[in-house]
Amino acid sequence: MTSNNNSADVVLKVAGVSKRFGGLQALSDVGIQINKGQVYGLIGPNGAGKTTFFNVITGLYTPDSGSFELAG
Repeated sequence: MTSNNNSADVVLKVAGVSKRFGGLQALSDVGIQINKGQVYGLIGPNGAGKTTFFNVITGLYTPDSGSFELAG
């Protein structure tokens, strides 16, 4: 698969996203870019922040810092 960094091909761009719940840092400076046609999986152990990350990019949680763009 070839990588294409054309901004029109970017479906999801996450940069510097952090989320804290009291004393627990659930996400710390998370970043990812997914281009059109790419498929990604999110794996990790229990408590790694997978669900929190999903909840941030779907709008259920507001990130404490960082930004994300969905479909440009």
